[in-house]
Amino acid sequence: MANTPYPQSYYAASANAVPPRPVLQGEVETDVCVIGAGYTGLSSALFLLENGFRVTVLEAAKVGFGASGRNGGQIVNSYSRDIDVIERSVGPKQAQLLGDMAFEGGRIIRERVAKYQIQCDLKDGGVFAALNSKHMGHLESQKRLWERYGHTQLELLDERRIREVVACDNYVGGLLDMSGGHIHPLNLTLGEAAAVESLGGTIYEQSAAVRIERGANPVVHTTEGKVRAKFIIVAGNAYLGNLVPELAAKSMPCGTQVITTAPLGDELAQSLLPQDYCVEDCNYLLDYYRLTRDKRLIFGGGVVYGARDPANIEAIIRPKMLKAFPQLKDVKIDYAWTGNFLLTLSRLPQVGRLGDNIYYSQGCSGHGVTYTHLAGKVLAEALRGQAERFDAFADLPHYPFPGGQLLRTPFAAMGAWYYGLRDKLGF
Repeated sequence: MANTPYPQSYYAASANAVPPRPVLQGEVETDVCVIGAGYTGLSSALFLLENGFRVTVLEAAKVGFGASGRNGGQIVNSYSRDIDVIERSVGPKQAQLLGDMAFEGGRIIRERVAKYQIQCDLKDGGVFAALNSKHMGHLESQKRLWERYGHTQLELLDERRIREVVACDNYVGGLLDMSGGHIHPLNLTLGEAAAVESLGGTIYEQSAAVRIERGANPVVHTTEGKVRAKFIIVAGNAYLGNLVPELAAKSMPCGTQVITTAPLGDELAQSLLPQDYCVEDCNYLLDYYRLTRDKRLIFGGGVVYGARDPANIEAIIRPKMLKAFPQLKDVKIDYAWTGNFLLTLSRLPQVGRLGDNIYYSQGCSGHGVTYTHLAGKVLAEALRGQAERFDAFADLPHYPFPGGQLLRTPFAAMGAWYYGLRDKLGF
């Protein structure tokens, strides 16, 4: 079997050392077979193991190979659609349940880091940066909305205060969320995988699921083996392919690009982000950035619909970085990579069950770091017979992209063009 390595990212280059994991060969039996060793799969596995289930995880490449090990590393609360939008769609009762969960993912991350002593450079503090008065009005409304759901670690930043937080002249203000923050995302994934194994779970790498044999006792087949289970959790997100056709029809993989500078040195790094918070702007097609432990700037943005890898990532992202920080014009870029996330038409996650024993969660639509950790807990609760929170997600309405898979990429790209134009015009 071909060995799929990590992409050549800063995260892979600075990952904590871990032992190689075996390829599945032959047949194994378990209570739950989890497909995918990213945040959703590992979070599910951890909660299940802590509650006495036997768990086997199948990973097509390496732990954290997909979005979990390639993202911007920002802990951002809530969902890609905020709670007021959800409330208008589903009503106050369901929205209340979802709102109560909107800030749980970040807490789960911190609990995991502390409990299992995961070394992932966790830092507190995330900033939403406003580029115009409309953005600022949105942040003021968001603060009131989040406080209504009990989330109070928030501070509105005026033009003077945001200059103290980030050395960028483009912002008129912002919102600081101290329960936000940032991490080394691949090292968080590797630490969670080690925690799974410490509790008796088994993880097989280079063991892609190629077929699911459905039925009362489902079987997941790989090229060289199979797993017999009572339950299956499908957690492949943008890297699932067509393993489960019902899920592919309602979602679309999208690529986002990230660059990392050479080390900036303490003085320059601190001048850019004095409090070491992470930042994302309020545009629909947003830019996001933060410092690493060794004082590099990680800067990401842009979306490629259909998950194609652009020929020159640096050419796309470096101009965005220099627009925010012209003082970096002579700084070398050491790493550039792309990673896929899964977009849904509603921009809300899709959660559900196929038959009696195949559960899934997918489609974080850009808010995956926190949501996936919550999803693992919600899926584990459902397998234990506690389905109220699972049902709150499962009952969200979802629709296929117009025109099916053939037209979903141009449809989404047209939408992005429209919102990108609005961003440029300040509407």
